[in-house]
Amino acid sequence: MGYPRPSCLPLDHRALHARRLEVTLTDDVLIVHGGTPLQGQIRVRGAKNLVSKAMVAALLGESPSRLFDVPRIRDVEVVRGLLGLHGVKVSDGAEDGELVMDPTNVESASTDEINVHAGSSRIPILLCGPLLHRLGHAFIPDLGGCHIGPRPIDFHIKALREFGAVVDKTPEGMHLSAPNGLHGAKLELPYPSVGATEQVLLTAVRAEGVTELRNAAIEPEIIDLICVLQKMGAIITVHTDRVIEIQGVPKLYGYEHKPIPDRIEAASWAAAALATRGEIEVIGARQADMMTFLNVYRNIGGELKITDDRVARDGVTGAEGGIKFWHPGGELRAVALETDVHPGFMTDWQQPLVVALTQARGISIMHETVYEQRLGYTEALNTMGATIQVYRDCLGGTPCRFGRRNFMHSAVIAGPSKLHAADLVIPDLRAGFAHLIAALAAEGTSRVYGVNLIKRGYEDFEAKLAALGAHVERP
Repeated sequence: MGYPRPSCLPLDHRALHARRLEVTLTDDVLIVHGGTPLQGQIRVRGAKNLVSKAMVAALLGESPSRLFDVPRIRDVEVVRGLLGLHGVKVSDGAEDGELVMDPTNVESASTDEINVHAGSSRIPILLCGPLLHRLGHAFIPDLGGCHIGPRPIDFHIKALREFGAVVDKTPEGMHLSAPNGLHGAKLELPYPSVGATEQVLLTAVRAEGVTELRNAAIEPEIIDLICVLQKMGAIITVHTDRVIEIQGVPKLYGYEHKPIPDRIEAASWAAAALATRGEIEVIGARQADMMTFLNVYRNIGGELKITDDRVARDGVTGAEGGIKFWHPGGELRAVALETDVHPGFMTDWQQPLVVALTQARGISIMHETVYEQRLGYTEALNTMGATIQVYRDCLGGTPCRFGRRNFMHSAVIAGPSKLHAADLVIPDLRAGFAHLIAALAAEGTSRVYGVNLIKRGYEDFEAKLAALGAHVERP
């Protein structure tokens, strides 16, 4: 299957305790003095979920590519390292945030070198199609990433086999080859998985013949990846009803591209403004990619103002646009939400927003339908004074594929709750930022362990916190 399989495993508290002991011995701790409204201006750069895939796409070209507005996050460094292992020369461009990738001398990398990165990213699986085209073989190590539920690679492997790849499983990972080249295929996803859609796109663009993908993901980051590939010479048609058709071409060339802004980071700061009763202007945030979130934000009681590019702002004509988010005072309103694939409410938006919902009057409901193990972070919020109960039942408007499968995927949040400081251990990237928001909103001083994990997807977040007036420090 190409989607997360259900699991009844509870949050592993022993693992979190072990993680806390581990990070206590390092500088991986942030002391947060909460209770101060966040106020000010920050900027978001290119979307984490596009930038790393666009970097992989550079492997397919026969000339250098330039990617602009690249955030300084750990996931970018991981992909940069993987490309370097395979002979791609990656260098900083003339502009801040510019990367130049020259794939002229693509070469094989040793399994040991690739395994060094295995625990840091799930990107290696997406290198397979490009490497099979360029070298005729590829290797997949054991994959890492955030522990938010099983994200099996079954469909990735099935799709690669449909394209003509031969897969050999070994103790250290999977070795792939394409003795007869790769050819177009007709594929249908059982669930519109973003990762599986990316795999098909990156493989099909140079496969001989036509590929048809049904039930594809159509997230803004997917459309932006298609834009990157089209700039390289690919022929891709996005039909109605989640159908994507790719006509394979023999050669692709380098691209120049500025990615869409990171809508997840923008929404995270918006939630922080609500939770701390503050006001944050997120420069670079784009309305078109966040319309579902913006509607929910207003329904809760938050206020926002959208400034488009080239519109005078602060007396400057041609300034970069953005969105200002703020708490208008008074009480926030409870809501009922379900996460879903685009254009639904994004799963990565729910953890930061749940923190804000602990401050809303009434009963809010969050039904998680994308990842089955993404509500474990709520237990830490309860230790801080929140009232959140998780359930196995589908508490949304429609049953989801996780219903009646014996694991917690719905949350009921009663508010408003007065949050107090606590020691927190970050379990994954998005939950980590939610924990950080909770510590900022709480009264007293919290210690947040494992905070460096946030660097995977949030650029310079400590500097941004300082710019917003937060009182945080390293021990």
